[in-house]
Amino acid sequence: MKYFRILLLLAAIFFTGNSLFAQNYESDDVLGIWLNEDKDGHVKIYKENGKYYGKLVWLKNPIDDETGKPKLDKYNPDDELKKRPTKGIILLTDFVYEGDGIWEDGDIYDPKSGKTYSCYTKLETIDRMKVRGYIGISLIGRTTYWTRVKE
Repeated sequence: MKYFRILLLLAAIFFTGNSLFAQNYESDDVLGIWLNEDKDGHVKIYKENGKYYGKLVWLKNPIDDETGKPKLDKYNPDDELKKRPTKGIILLTDFVYEGDGIWEDGDIYDPKSGKTYSCYTKLETIDRMKVRGYIGISLIGRTTYWTRVKE
């Protein structure tokens, strides 16, 4: 009988384990300022017209060593956009909250390469976010982890 109770307890934990440890996130829990994995930029995530966006608001090294002026978006494929400062660029666009701490259907722009990728984000904890950029399907891509900046 003792072993039966242990097996029953283990089965209950196995079948309800995900719900025991799941976080209940709200759609706006992603709002705030996040430090990228390279620790050289802060992205402010904000909401506009029901969608979520992320703007580069801080750079560790905002000045170009060669010119002594603010760094520009020099890798952008659009010649006109190459003239804009990197600080202030909107990196994350058009994200929609899908539930369970996941924001999808957005794009991420990488100013270090000038490329834009499909993207989704997922809160792993309230202060740690998985950011997955990909081409086509999410299996082909790159994941980084951002941490919340305490204000």
